[in-house]
Amino acid sequence: MDEMREHGKQGLAALRAGMHRNTARKYLRSGKLPSESIPERTWRTREDPFAEDWPDVAEKLEEAPGLEAKALFEDLMGRRPGCYHPGQLRTFQRRVKQWRAQWGPDKEVFFPQAHRPGEAMQTDFTSGKRLGVTIAGEPLDHLLCHSVLPFSNWESVTVSVSESLLALRRGVQTALFSLGRVPKNHQTDHSTAATHDLRTGKRGFNDDYVDLMNHLGMKPRTIGIGQCHQNGDVEAANGALKRCLEQHLLLRGDRDFESVAAYEEWIQKVVAGSNRLRSKRLEEELAVMKPLMVKRLPEVERIRARVTSNSTIRVKNNTYSVPSRLKGEQVEVRLRDRDLAVYYGGRCQLRAERLRGEGKHRINYRHIIRSLVRKPWAFARYRYREELFPQQVFRRAYDRLCEALDERRADLEYLRLLHLAAETMESEVAIALELLLADGTLPGIDAVRTLVEGSREPQVPQMKPLTVDLTAYDRLLGSTPRVAAQGGAR
Repeated sequence: MDEMREHGKQGLAALRAGMHRNTARKYLRSGKLPSESIPERTWRTREDPFAEDWPDVAEKLEEAPGLEAKALFEDLMGRRPGCYHPGQLRTFQRRVKQWRAQWGPDKEVFFPQAHRPGEAMQTDFTSGKRLGVTIAGEPLDHLLCHSVLPFSNWESVTVSVSESLLALRRGVQTALFSLGRVPKNHQTDHSTAATHDLRTGKRGFNDDYVDLMNHLGMKPRTIGIGQCHQNGDVEAANGALKRCLEQHLLLRGDRDFESVAAYEEWIQKVVAGSNRLRSKRLEEELAVMKPLMVKRLPEVERIRARVTSNSTIRVKNNTYSVPSRLKGEQVEVRLRDRDLAVYYGGRCQLRAERLRGEGKHRINYRHIIRSLVRKPWAFARYRYREELFPQQVFRRAYDRLCEALDERRADLEYLRLLHLAAETMESEVAIALELLLADGTLPGIDAVRTLVEGSREPQVPQMKPLTVDLTAYDRLLGSTPRVAAQGGAR
């Protein structure tokens, strides 16, 4: 039609449009486009197989709109055996879908919001396990604490092991002290770090979280219960962040890092590169945000605990062993997101990786082995007995001792092995056990001690005689005679 308006030649217009002359003549006579010439379909190609029972199905859908098509179809097959077969399920599902679109109840509508600069910061935790990152060869199961300014999409990320208040405090403070300014509100979901159950079906803010917000000068804000879409900006940014990190890991060519700190530093460099693309809108946000005028709170929680007669302490519903010399004393536990430190008299007595969750325990055999050697019969029913096998080879050695000796003698021999590992080096004892088990020898204390002490005999290295070459000094002195140089040196 455009060609006809240009030159008025029907044959040339059909040729340039790539169609037959007769087809072009048909469209020119009708004056309609091909898409406008398709008649509306008002007929069926085959008979509706559910026509007889559909009124009853529609009545059930009106009474209970939440019914699924599969359940309705199974009910229909049960009431009308032989009339329907499983191959008609997809047809029935399409029919139910069409009914819901035409006659079903109204669905929830979401309304996109226009974000105001500097109004809020959203923070959320997202799993980083699928990134496949390792630390010194060991897989890292971790979370990413992700803070986002919805207006500019500026973001900040820290690595954590749990959704604790300490992790949230560290993530929020890292973001704010990077900006140097504070938005009006801080929004989170209903994580236990920020909220708690009020026993009324609602959630209230934790006192420690409210104190953090008051210190930083932000108003706490949360989403509705079960309404994760209200945190949609940071939720969407979580996926974009992990895709970005995945791409940079591919560019890096290696997913192993020497430490968690090195991994977090790498993440922050990647995020800084992404934030440079958002600088223009970020400037609009910073212009309306108030300056950050407070000091950074310490990202550590101090807890007082008394060491029990078991040489353990209870921290956040988890059990940790401590050196037995602290039995009965009150210690200060400085709890961080990833680890904890036990202090007594102002000096650090122990550092340990923090346990995740509740009801768990971490027992170090070095803290209790001397008492166990004096009371070997307590080993058989010790509550945390499995923690006293620091490596798989120690468990194999104990099983071998149980096969060759009676239970009490085997327990005593094994405890002596543990005592030797605590007094010397666990790795040397483990190597000795591997050698003895491979040789078919009983891994008793005497045999192991012989191997360990033999490996510790000092060996004097053979050194070549030292030859002094003075030609370098001759070149340094240049034309100065060697005798005069030596005399000056004297």
